[in-house]
Amino acid sequence: MHYPSYLNHFESGVLKERAAFLNSLLNDCAICPRECGVNRTKGDLGVCGSGALPKVASFNAHHGEEPPLSGTRGSGTIFFSGCNLRCVYCQNYPISQLANGEEISLDELASMMLRLQERGCHNINFVTPTHFMPQILNSVLIAIGKGLRLPLVYNTSGYELGKMVELLDGIIDIYLPDMRYGVSLHATKYSKAPDYSERNREAVKEMHRQVGDLVLDEDGTAVKGLIVRHLVLPGGLSASEEVFRFLSQEVSKNCYVSLMAQYFPTHNADSYPEIDRRITKGEYTEAVRLLKRYGLNRGWVQSI
Repeated sequence: MHYPSYLNHFESGVLKERAAFLNSLLNDCAICPRECGVNRTKGDLGVCGSGALPKVASFNAHHGEEPPLSGTRGSGTIFFSGCNLRCVYCQNYPISQLANGEEISLDELASMMLRLQERGCHNINFVTPTHFMPQILNSVLIAIGKGLRLPLVYNTSGYELGKMVELLDGIIDIYLPDMRYGVSLHATKYSKAPDYSERNREAVKEMHRQVGDLVLDEDGTAVKGLIVRHLVLPGGLSASEEVFRFLSQEVSKNCYVSLMAQYFPTHNADSYPEIDRRITKGEYTEAVRLLKRYGLNRGWVQSI
């Protein structure tokens, strides 16, 4: 069984120190690139719409993640409510933007992790975790003390501050970030994040520095490393070539890329005619061609 690196930080006290530091940031929140400066401990809300307690929409054994994550027994996903992006086409907008879910205690969050472990899940998969980073680390502390031993997956939109990701070094085993846009022009229009590409690249490089390329055990299950997701948008608006060039030249040609074809117009996409449609087979085929052109041959493509 893989020995999660967070156990070393737990035993040394580093995990407790980082969790306490992150918790202190809730008083003047600057956890993500929005740096809203609100006091979440007093109930003030920033862009993510989240307060002091973690808010969870669901948790379950998920069999629809990338094969090394889902494995044979599922990935133990915990879906957090709220998000620091404002994507007009978000397929999970009832959770991310309407913030459907339930506020829970840190003990309850720790209990969810342990219940997923008891169900045989291969990992604990924090979905949209950025704005709850302090609460997650404090709950992980509780869960480790009660026997948590699974790898931790940080499943993020990729809109992160590099200096915050640095605090996860030695705690997160598997990073699963989106690289949503190759240029920030489109991120500004469709996600209200004018610095997305800059922040995203900074974060992905730091994630790879920490965990490297994906490592699988003898059963083909992920135990450590980086997987990058890239959603192909209509009309080339995801600027896929810029994403692939960056990964190939500045991260690693051995990086695993999950090239996603499942875009469909939802939420407020009907207000933007250029994205108010599914992608075509030709658009996805072109993205696959570019992926191969830059030597990114590890990962997954889909049928369309």
